[in-house]
Amino acid sequence: MGGVSPKKNKEEKRVKDFISWFEIPAVNFQQAVDFYNHIFNMEMEKNHEGNYAMAFFPADKGIGGAIVAGPGSTPSDTGTLIYLNAGKDLTQVLKRVEPAGGRIIMSKTLINKESGYFALFIDSEGNKLALHSNT
Repeated sequence: MGGVSPKKNKEEKRVKDFISWFEIPAVNFQQAVDFYNHIFNMEMEKNHEGNYAMAFFPADKGIGGAIVAGPGSTPSDTGTLIYLNAGKDLTQVLKRVEPAGGRIIMSKTLINKESGYFALFIDSEGNKLALHSNT
């Protein structure tokens, strides 16, 4: 993982968060929205524009994201893995994954005391994602 070390410019500020937005692809848009609404016990705002649809994860501050459907939105269980914040204890969200049509592929697992816990699941559309919590 070595290689080139970037030179630091005095005027450049260090990036606080390396993720600014995420999108989870869906083929069956409503099924995906229902899945995430169920596991997070929320109601996503939806927007349809031509062949595209988006449902937004409610976020007052911090990183936001959406469920997206339309040309080029292809669910996958390979590639980039997104860790979703499951609040204080991911057990509450994880126990709703299978009743909502998903599949748990790794149960709640300790990373270490400082980093907390994670779990892996396949959503209703076939995307592999992770949950994270501190306890």
